[in-house]
Amino acid sequence: MLRFARLVLRSERPTAEVPVPVIAALLIALIAQIAWHGLRPPPAAAAEDLPEPPAYEVLNAIAFGEPASLSRFLMLWLQAFDNQPGISVPFRRLDYERVRSWLGVILRLDPRSAYPLLCAARIYSKVADEERKRIMLDFVREEFLKDADVRWPWMAHAVFVAKHELRDLDLALALARELRLHATAVTVPTWARQMELFVLEELGDIEGAKVLLGGLIESGAVKDPHELRFLMGRLDIRGSE
Repeated sequence: MLRFARLVLRSERPTAEVPVPVIAALLIALIAQIAWHGLRPPPAAAAEDLPEPPAYEVLNAIAFGEPASLSRFLMLWLQAFDNQPGISVPFRRLDYERVRSWLGVILRLDPRSAYPLLCAARIYSKVADEERKRIMLDFVREEFLKDADVRWPWMAHAVFVAKHELRDLDLALALARELRLHATAVTVPTWARQMELFVLEELGDIEGAKVLLGGLIESGAVKDPHELRFLMGRLDIRGSE
């Protein structure tokens, strides 16, 4: 082994014997490579588009009997999608129809979870884009109708967004009416079923508000005398203005 190493060392030529043109060519190539890398623009992070969600049947099959766990994992993934490596994607650049599809399939995996509805009503609806807000409100409305007595809080928030953020009183009225008609359990607070009353008042339809109040009283939805006095007094004052 030592003899082989000595033969190799003896066969190597000293650097001084390398032709000058060869050394010059190597130096030029090295300088050119350094200059090329220096002139290149820094790598830019490119935002990925939100993909379409797999079908519910596919996700349910790969959940291995734990769809609720998969639902939570996918919800965390969706929330983190706007923070991609090297870039932060504003909500207004996300495809909200796909966001809606993801929220829908995640909620279907775990119908008892309120988190997808919370995100739609209170997170994704905060985007400064009217069309995207409406997509989220429509999603909340659609899912509310599937379990109104449980999902009423998110419908109530949708009424608030329509009234105060979109300034769309007609939409707020439609949502508030569906809230009153479908959320009828005793666990639903009276203020939620009275939201339609206040939207009518905001629209200036005092007579309509009074008719609705009469219906609420007759159905027993308003029982507290102090609450009744407050509502009747407010409508009388507004009606005389």
